[in-house]
This record gives sequence, C-alpha cells and structure tokens, in this order.
Amino acid sequence: MRVVSRGRSTVRLARVVLVAALLATGCSSTPGFPTEDAPMKIVSPAEGYVLEPGNRVRLTVFGENALSGDFTLDPSGNIYLPLVGNVSASGMTAKTLSRRIEDLLRKDNYLQDPKVAVEVQTFRPFYVLGEVRAPGEFPYTTGMTVLSAIARAGGYDYRAREGEVVLVRVVDGEQKDYRAVERAPILPGDIIRVLQRRF
Repeated sequence: MRVVSRGRSTVRLARVVLVAALLATGCSSTPGFPTEDAPMKIVSPAEGYVLEPGNRVRLTVFGENALSGDFTLDPSGNIYLPLVGNVSASGMTAKTLSRRIEDLLRKDNYLQDPKVAVEVQTFRPFYVLGEVRAPGEFPYTTGMTVLSAIARAGGYDYRAREGEVVLVRVVDGEQKDYRAVERAPILPGDIIRVLQRRF
C-alpha cells in the first residue's frame, strides 16, 4: 500500500510540475499579443498617405496666390478649384494630386509651366479600444506615440495591462497586428487595443 501511495504522490507531483511549466510558458508568450513588434522608425504621416473624403489639404500654386489655399475633400472625394472646377482627389497621395492639378492647369493653357505643391493638413483619425477610461475615435496629429494616444483616451483603466498594446495597422491593403510598446510611433488610421492584465 505504501508503494502505491508513493506512486500516486509522485504522479501528482509530476502533474503539478507540468501544470506549473505550462503556466510559465503561457505567461511568457502572453496570450492575445502578436509576435511581431511594431515598427519603431519615425516616418512622416503624409508619406504615402492616401487622401479620403473629409481630409483638408493646402494647395500652393507658385506665383498664383488666387489659385492657392486650403481645400477640403467633399463627400465624393473631390476638391473644387478656381479655373479648373471639380478635381477628384480621393485615393491619391499628395504628390499624385499635385501632378494632376499641374496637368489640368497646363491642359487649357491656364498656366504654361505650373508648379503645384499639396500638403496634407488633416489625417484620418486613430482609435483606442479596450482597457482605457474613454475608448473611441480621436483626431490624429503628427508625432503621436502609443502613450500619447492612450492619454487622449483618458489613460489606462484599473484593469489594463500597461506598457504594451496590440497595434492594428493596414499595410499595403492588408491588416497587420503588432505588439507595440508605449514609445512606438503611430500613424493615421491605426487602432490601439489595450488588453486586460491577468490577475
């Protein structure tokens, strides 16, 4: 009987050790977090930014103050320019739009050699979800990080796992999930998901 009892206690001990090892493994991989780290390189949000309805752009036609100014893309994604009329801008980058406007100004001999610069003034919003005090949609400003985005959402709530978040970003038309630290830069349209800490 004693031998059987020792055998059972050895099996129980082995199970406890196995469960402890599995729990330790689970803690290190942190369920819910992606494995790929978010990019830490700071890039201009306007670089490669695709315009959409509601964005505001500053248009400068060099030497032509009457044609320059701030314009907002209407619900159809157009901007209305003097001399030219409606110009479709949605789905274009600032560089592409500047070339299109140059072509339109040149086309009907409004200007012989127009030089146009387009600067994005407003970007699509970012979103903060999960364990923050005021989750929602927020206007993007240049130079934002994960931490400044969380601050806009009222800060962490008492259940939040602090220091790391899930950052969701569309890259080349596909959604990617990253593991991001607080100092990681964010871009327009990013979604920051603050997970619940494990009690």
